[in-house]
Amino acid sequence: MARVPTLTREQVPEKDREAFDHETSGSGGVVESGPGSAMINNPEMRRRANQLVFYLRQESVLPKKLQELAMILTARSMDCLFIWNAHAAGARREGISDAFVDALRDDKPLPQLPPDEQLVADYVLQSFKNHRVNQETFDAVVAQYGARGATELSTWIGYYTLLAFNANAFEIDLPQERSEPVLPV
Repeated sequence: MARVPTLTREQVPEKDREAFDHETSGSGGVVESGPGSAMINNPEMRRRANQLVFYLRQESVLPKKLQELAMILTARSMDCLFIWNAHAAGARREGISDAFVDALRDDKPLPQLPPDEQLVADYVLQSFKNHRVNQETFDAVVAQYGARGATELSTWIGYYTLLAFNANAFEIDLPQERSEPVLPV
């Protein structure tokens, strides 16, 4: 169970109701699950964060497969059950190998990936391990995707880290229906 009750419109200060209404318009006036159920406690912040992720999802130069790879690597690095559950199956559907997804989930040595995937994996893993990316990896990402792609990849990592912090801090429940085993933490 999440650590705080579901926020209702009546609990929202008047100055935040427009943002709350905007953010809950597609969900019947509440947000009951996911990191958004924590972030809705500050409706304007959630609206602004969602603008960023909607932009990335629609405009990113990074292929969906590499986005999903970055998401599951972030989920594992942050031990975030919710994000793992939300993206592991999607990573598989986008073509990330079962062997890689399973090894990542189980915190085992990772198999080598095709070059484009390995490059993204190296970038994400270095970001979490060293809080930096070495020059060789950075240059390779820029050569492959441009400075825009490097910026977007860094932002994907940061955005999903933000979501993981919220999901973990608020202990967001996993949905009953899952297609993936729970991430062991």
